[in-house]
Amino acid sequence: IFEERLTDSRFKNLHTLPAVNIQEREDRFTIELAAPGKAKEDFNIELDNDLLTISSEQKTENQTENKAKHYTRREFSYHSFKRSFTLPESIDISAIKASYENGVLNVELPKREEAKTQPKRLIDIS
Repeated sequence: IFEERLTDSRFKNLHTLPAVNIQEREDRFTIELAAPGKAKEDFNIELDNDLLTISSEQKTENQTENKAKHYTRREFSYHSFKRSFTLPESIDISAIKASYENGVLNVELPKREEAKTQPKRLIDIS
């Protein structure tokens, strides 16, 4: 149902991408993305028609300076990822919600009413 699009060759190495679980329930899909050590402000979630893109970019820089011993040490790192998913037509795109807790980004994708499983019922015969 979901099709992931890897749009850049840098992202084809799955070791650099956070793990993703997609669950389908009766009334919604849930995307869980494991990204410990980040803050909710580190994520960007965009919806372009039926394409949902989750991305993050994080830069860190540390500098140590000791003038008496004449050295400076500077370290920096850059981590980013981008994962895109083509959403099925059954998703109510106006009701998508996201939360981040305990290192896991949760994106709730509610189904449209007409796409939800209907309970079993008896049909009267006239």
